Amino acid sequence: MLKRVLLIILLLLVVWLLWEWATFPNTAKLATENPATTAFMEARKGELRAAGKSDALLYTFVRYDRISPYLRRGVLVAEDNDFYEHGGVDMKAMKEAVQRDWQRRKVTHGGSTITQQLAKNLYLSPSRNPLRKVKEYFLARSLERHLSKKRILELYLNVVEMGERVYGAEAAAQFYFHRSAASLAPQQAALLAGCLPNPRLMSPGAPNKRLRWRQRMILSRMRRWGYLLEEETLTTDKKPEAKTDTALQQTPPTDTATPVTPPATDTAPTTTETTDTTSTATATETTDTSKTSAEAPPP
Repeated sequence: MLKRVLLIILLLLVVWLLWEWATFPNTAKLATENPATTAFMEARKGELRAAGKSDALLYTFVRYDRISPYLRRGVLVAEDNDFYEHGGVDMKAMKEAVQRDWQRRKVTHGGSTITQQLAKNLYLSPSRNPLRKVKEYFLARSLERHLSKKRILELYLNVVEMGERVYGAEAAAQFYFHRSAASLAPQQAALLAGCLPNPRLMSPGAPNKRLRWRQRMILSRMRRWGYLLEEETLTTDKKPEAKTDTALQQTPPTDTATPVTPPATDTAPTTTETTDTTSTATATETTDTSKTSAEAPPP
């Protein structure tokens, strides 16, 4: 009887592995194609429809060179300090995250690299299921195998959630600051980078204390590294924190007030259309940024 049960379990495992292999996403096509949508966007649309609301989202894909270097650098120092040094998965950070989860008896989001976060956004769900984490690992390795670091960062900055119904750097820059992602000031870029751990509770449209703390911390790190390129910034020898930055490395403030309601919740944003700037595929519910010859920031 036991042998029969074990055989059935083994058979089910083999079937599951074959299914995962057959349905594994073709990450190589992302080298030339921009995603029209993501798994996270579709999940959010489903939540909105279930609540009887419009499922319109703001999402605009722009090229890497049309995203402010302040934002690119800010996201790197805030989310993945070793982005240019690891192969998609930071095993040391992952091990530390597992140890913390074990001590707290609670699964958290710690230990994910930008590549893992991109894999999750594109293909998976916010679930903390251990099996999802396994799939995330293999997807991240596949992304690193087929795409350059520059392309991975470009994709991440375009699809990551930056507030209620707001996805990507261009949509966030236009929605919160009425300017293009290319013309973001350092303070604005740091605010967007700081919201990424929880953009619905730390809204750039109504920054709470924790988001303001993160903004100051990110600005401090960017100032310390100056105007180096992203690769130089993240691979150069790490210097100790300056004395003036010590206060920023302490435990961030905890908000006790009711979280600020994101500005786009009550009224659905205007749905627009776009054409990807690096491919011929047409994406729905986005704005065409490639047809605009220049975008000047407001006075």
